[in-house]
Amino acid sequence: MLERYRTRRLRAALLALTAAGGLLLTGCSAGEGSSSTGHKAEDASDGNRLPAPDHYNSGGGTGEQKDTDDSGDTGDPDSREFAPAPDYLSTFALDVDTASYGYARRTLAEGSLPDPSTVRPEEFVNSFRQDYDRPDGNGFTVTVDGARTDREDWSLVRVGLATRPAEDPGERPPAALTFVIDISGSMAEPGRLDLAKDSLGVMANRLRDDDSVALVTFSDEAETVLPMTRLDGHRDQIHDAIDSLEPTDSTNLGAGMETGYETAEEGLRKGATNRVVLISDALANTGDTDADTILERIASERREHGITLFGVGVGSDYGDALMERLADKGDGHTVYVSDEADARKVFCDDLPRNIDLTARDAKAQVAFDEATVSDFRLIGYDNRQVADEDFRDDSVDGGEIGPGHTVTALYAVHTRPGTSGHLATASVRWLDPKTRAPHEESGRLETGSLHDSLGDASPRFQVTATAAYFADVLRDGDDTRSSLPGTPSLRELEETAEDLAKETEDRAVRQLAEAIGQAGWAMD
Repeated sequence: MLERYRTRRLRAALLALTAAGGLLLTGCSAGEGSSSTGHKAEDASDGNRLPAPDHYNSGGGTGEQKDTDDSGDTGDPDSREFAPAPDYLSTFALDVDTASYGYARRTLAEGSLPDPSTVRPEEFVNSFRQDYDRPDGNGFTVTVDGARTDREDWSLVRVGLATRPAEDPGERPPAALTFVIDISGSMAEPGRLDLAKDSLGVMANRLRDDDSVALVTFSDEAETVLPMTRLDGHRDQIHDAIDSLEPTDSTNLGAGMETGYETAEEGLRKGATNRVVLISDALANTGDTDADTILERIASERREHGITLFGVGVGSDYGDALMERLADKGDGHTVYVSDEADARKVFCDDLPRNIDLTARDAKAQVAFDEATVSDFRLIGYDNRQVADEDFRDDSVDGGEIGPGHTVTALYAVHTRPGTSGHLATASVRWLDPKTRAPHEESGRLETGSLHDSLGDASPRFQVTATAAYFADVLRDGDDTRSSLPGTPSLRELEETAEDLAKETEDRAVRQLAEAIGQAGWAMD
């Protein structure tokens, strides 16, 4: 479906210099030898190394799934079907954040380009619905697919993880939600506190009678406006507390988080999903402004009581780095809301439906077979890397994942000329949210399963590739990152997204096409 993409002139010149210098495609931010994002191999038969594809073809094949025993511990890597070389492993904590893409859309709609440092490709990719099979119970299915490209021996490989569908709201466990709401002066801007108040009011009507909410506000100081309160018989009281919120002074986010977690701990409910929901532009300017310091002060509430964090970013000026750091280390994830439609979706649809957790400390590890693979690169997940040896160390933080979620990782993979057979095995390990028992699931990909052309691929794979390449365009100019070779022009990306929007009839893909078009205008 996608036509061959031409590389932009400047990028082509850079790639020519890269090829001349023999530079391999490696991880974005890690140095040579990092096994979590990339691999650099010596292969005399390869000659001058080609960069990753300037035209991508994608595959829709599903990798085989392999069950483990109840413990999920397969022991030493040698006990698996093949023993990967250490440098052929890629390990990362799962992440379902989408705030980077949401904030980019907001910035582009206002006629500006996002700061390249705020563009995280995995959050672009994970903003779109996928076509993966789903498990019946807690845990994951693993889908591994890919396709050969027009560039000799280069392929794109997609690793897809999916949880069970979200349950009917009446079947999930009750929720104990502590809303920590920024009421600093900057929240007076239209589309910030007013949007949050309206959405919270609608959400309060949709939560169940056996759910509970608490409200904490912060500006220069923090205050518990409403302690943990059951919805049953108290909805008017909750609405009054929401309606009373008004913007005031500076932003002491640290105090808000500390008071919020204290309130959540005081209102802790056994058998319920206990979560802190932070709503802020994350422009901290008073008190603790460092994410690590803030999180250190609330460590016991996070780890001992299993209280997770959900960060909701708002505002045209947004502290993206701080919010992402809080969510990554706070056992949670982030989204960004730019308008009423986004806010209603997050607060009124997604949050009530996805309150439950299906996996804790979830990590993925992809083992490439050195017999068939010479080089690879994980696209994105720069801040979620995990040491390869920590994949089965369940004391090491992973990601907290709920029902209805999918996690996608995209790799550029260079296969050894003339080889065939096993290409990669992708594994996911997680802890049961209630028992903390470890489990694993795996999927395989063979070179023979790679599709020869994009026309044979799933449209959702094509959406994945388009989103990843769009992120790459927006990151161009950030000298701390390696560019993804072969990125098509914005015009070609826009045409592709428009075609995919028609084929999928998906509003989100239509919005992607619009964002790409806005980026083109901003770059002219």
